Amino acid sequence: MQSMTVSLNSIEKVKNFVNVINTFDGDFDLVSERYVIDAKSIMGIFSLDISNSLRLDIHDNVPDPEKVKEALKDFE
Repeated sequence: MQSMTVSLNSIEKVKNFVNVINTFDGDFDLVSERYVIDAKSIMGIFSLDISNSLRLDIHDNVPDPEKVKEALKDFE
């Protein structure tokens, strides 16, 4: 599993993030303190404190994690 830090501190950023992450196959989790949610779920993301940075976990079933990181670089 690989991880990266993302900032989703506005509604527009959350919408754009979900649109991008849903173009990839595999499993992704967003982690905020002790909460872990599916990164493809817009409702799940809004249940987190998006004012702080979040950790995106890219699971091993993702075919090309580096491509995902490149696509999400605007959210770092």
